[in-house]
Amino acid sequence: MFSDGSGGYGSREGDEGSEGEGSRERRRSGGRRGGGGARRGSSRRRSGGPDGPDEGSGGASGPPANPESVARAICLRLLTMGPKTRAQLAEALRKREVPDEAADAVLDRFTELGLINDEAFAEAWVDSRHHGRGLARRALAAELRHRGVDSDTVNEAVERVDSDQEADTARRLVERKLASTRGLDAQVRTRRLAGMLARKGYGAGLAYRVVREALENEGVEIEDDFP
Repeated sequence: MFSDGSGGYGSREGDEGSEGEGSRERRRSGGRRGGGGARRGSSRRRSGGPDGPDEGSGGASGPPANPESVARAICLRLLTMGPKTRAQLAEALRKREVPDEAADAVLDRFTELGLINDEAFAEAWVDSRHHGRGLARRALAAELRHRGVDSDTVNEAVERVDSDQEADTARRLVERKLASTRGLDAQVRTRRLAGMLARKGYGAGLAYRVVREALENEGVEIEDDFP
């Protein structure tokens, strides 16, 4: 009795469980097939057909961008990041393949409006780089030419720093560096300090004169024939 009863109960439970699982599986499978079909249909509707938008429809292609509008957008974006010379903006437009005619028209208009002003750029550059970095006129001129500023504008800008001001700046640079060279041989100190000034664009004559003065003020004797 126990054997038959337990076997009958187990059989019915297995049948019921199997039927329930089969029904659930069919429902899940059907749901996935239906969802996939809906998504595929939606994709076809969005694309307008299996090969993309229909020819002549609004999604096939937009009107070509106006070159001057493109040029204006590029220039405005660059100018919001900081002042730029006309040459720098022209180079950016060439890299974006803006036609020369459109580029020139936009650059001319921006110049008329004062958005491009190489003279003001050069003056601000000289003031900032000389007082902030201690650069000499030679280094300042090289930086401005590298940014496309014409020679006349460069010369006028660097003349804002006269010889006396340049020498005073060189002395301040040496004074700041002097302590870090103490304990070294006098000739080594001289070369290091003069080299620092040379990298900032100071001529050899001014550099060695300023270094000699600073070392002599510390009581360091410098040979007359050095350098």
